Amino acid sequence: MTESAKSARPVIALAMGDPAGISPELTARIIALDDVKAAAHLVVIGDRRILDEGAKAAGLTLDLEPATLETFQQASGERHVFIDLGHLDPADVTRGEATLAGGTFATTNFRTALQLADEGKAQAVCFTPFNKKAMRYAYPGYDDEIRFVADVIGFSGKVREFNVLEKVWNARVTSHIPLKDVAAALSVEAILAEIELTATCLRNAGYDDPKIAVAGLNPHAGDGGSFGMEEIDIIEPAVAAAKARGFNVEGPFPADTVFLRALKDGFQAVMTMYHDQGQIAMKLMGFDKGVTMMGGLPFPLCTPAHGTAYDIAGKGIADVGASREALLLAARMAKKAAALSTAA
Repeated sequence: MTESAKSARPVIALAMGDPAGISPELTARIIALDDVKAAAHLVVIGDRRILDEGAKAAGLTLDLEPATLETFQQASGERHVFIDLGHLDPADVTRGEATLAGGTFATTNFRTALQLADEGKAQAVCFTPFNKKAMRYAYPGYDDEIRFVADVIGFSGKVREFNVLEKVWNARVTSHIPLKDVAAALSVEAILAEIELTATCLRNAGYDDPKIAVAGLNPHAGDGGSFGMEEIDIIEPAVAAAKARGFNVEGPFPADTVFLRALKDGFQAVMTMYHDQGQIAMKLMGFDKGVTMMGGLPFPLCTPAHGTAYDIAGKGIADVGASREALLLAARMAKKAAALSTAA
């Protein structure tokens, strides 16, 4: 890529996701978007035959520069680049079904994209949707994307999953654990650490003084201790400690109204105590626009928040909105990181 192209747009490694779902179609649609091309230079990783199947479903003809892992950095930057690993014949794809072949395809693409970012050859990573069942066939230790990333790049720092819409982000203190274990997992230190990470990620996305609303755990935020003491004993002290450190944070607010309050009062993020407490609200507000962002890594990592949509695979009706937002968010965060690095 030319020096002028490199300085203008961050390089984003885009891993093709599960081939049995809408990922091939979404990948094709992303590549064709003019605003994505203006914001980032994509290095797409997968199998060109699978991508062509997606392009056919989407009714698109793609203009991509072919390259290899050894040569893609010499690309002109005028066109997105495709690295063809040649590792999956479309005849071996069973549409709408989680398989070992599909999981191997997706994990290989994802691993390759992560390695490029870890080596500094890409400034961000994105991927179209995975199917966790298929991923586990190929990688038995696959709990979620966070665990896989840590395994691939040897990262031991704190990583958290954020859900992002244009008007509000959702951060959470606990994530993929049983609901019965949530209360025991809460502590002042854990909530304070999540507030700090959330504020950092929001700043990296361009919010100079992010405003964070914190949800309670219990009905009516405990109603003064009538329905539980977690708000009084844990959440309120954590919010107070965060304020003392200069964070723009308020709460705890009742979880059933906290998102309404956030939208009305201009909070950039809502911190919930557990997974579905925020996910239900976010998906109701913008299922087709939601983005999942992994915060805390050395580079931005974004993906659409929805799944593989096996039921509409190959029908040419997949909505590219969330994938578009994921790419644009990754590009903004990568540019912000580059600016901060230059200033330092």
